[in-house]
Amino acid sequence: MSQESNPIDYAVEGPVAVISLNRPEQANAQNRELLIELDKAWDQAAEDDQVKVIILRANGKHFSAGHDMSNSNAQAQFEQDKAEAGMMKLYMHERKHFLGFSRKWRDIPKPSIAVVQGSCIAAGMMLCWPCDLILAADNAKFRDPVVMMGIGGVEYHGHTWEFGPRKAKEMLFTASTITAEEARELGMVNRVVPLAELDSSAMELALQIAKMPAFGLAMAKRAVNQTLDVMGQYTAIQNVFDIHSLGHGNAVAQCGFPVLVDLEKLKQAGKEPKS
Repeated sequence: MSQESNPIDYAVEGPVAVISLNRPEQANAQNRELLIELDKAWDQAAEDDQVKVIILRANGKHFSAGHDMSNSNAQAQFEQDKAEAGMMKLYMHERKHFLGFSRKWRDIPKPSIAVVQGSCIAAGMMLCWPCDLILAADNAKFRDPVVMMGIGGVEYHGHTWEFGPRKAKEMLFTASTITAEEARELGMVNRVVPLAELDSSAMELALQIAKMPAFGLAMAKRAVNQTLDVMGQYTAIQNVFDIHSLGHGNAVAQCGFPVLVDLEKLKQAGKEPKS
């Protein structure tokens, strides 16, 4: 374990499990420890018969700044692993911790509510997209700038389904920000509320849902998710993950490291990625 406090807080309030991301000083950026503890919290909520609804929220000003890029030791270790195993180690890690976890959380047979404030960047959306409902504070902003890194978007490709194809392309092509109200108009966000009312509004909604029969809720969730899968969502997200991995391979070939590509430094060095 790291010297940080527990990266996840877990509490049960009546019929509601509240899972909180707890790296506020890092804007809830996701390291491996956070994701593993988050998965354990989802499992705990899923297995607790008292829990009928799950809330996913975040401590601090921001929901999540995406993947944690700050650990230089991890980069050095990956360089060694890459030399020994090529792209396979990275591919298998991401398939489990990013694509696999998101898909697993999406299919837990209990209603879930993501509660988003501040910045929700790139992999931050991979935490809220698997939830059934999204409540956003009026200051929430959504963005996926991964194309700037020479990669076609984050590992769990919800963009097309959540925003529609043309808005998804605009967001990815320009690395532009989508506000909470825009996200609501596009259908990704259910409700936008004042920041000061975010947690209370989420709990009010969760308690309203919890009045319904648990089996009925599970079957309603399965009905909608299965309809999306028949329409191709599951297959599309699986296939796009391989496109994402190809982007990593391209970044490795040009820059030596497949996560963070500093375009300005590459330009100065005469190594700007080519299409």
